[in-house]
Amino acid sequence: MGKLILLLAGHMLCDYPLQGDFLAKGKNRHTPVPGVPWWHCLTAHAMIQAGMVYLITGSVWFFVAELAIHWITDFGKCEKWFGINVDQGIHVACKIAWAIL
Repeated sequence: MGKLILLLAGHMLCDYPLQGDFLAKGKNRHTPVPGVPWWHCLTAHAMIQAGMVYLITGSVWFFVAELAIHWITDFGKCEKWFGINVDQGIHVACKIAWAIL
C-alpha cells in the first residue's frame, strides 16, 4: 500500500506542478511552443513521469511501460480522443498495476 501511495503522490507531483505551462502546452502538436518540436515536450513529460516510477519501484520494466503508456495517453488526450478524466483514469490505473505487480 505504501508504494501505491508514493506512486499516486509522485504522479500528481509530476502531472501538475512539475509539468508546468511550457510542457502542458508544448506537448500538444496543435499548440506547440515556437521553435520546440511538440514531441520533445511530450517525451520530456513522459520521461519525468517514468523517472518517478523508476525512483519509487526501482524497475526498468515499469519505467519503460510508464514511458510508453504515458506518452500514448497524453497524445490521445491532446488529440481529443478522450478527456482529462479518462486521461487521469489511465494514469492512476497504471500506478495501481505497478503497485500490484
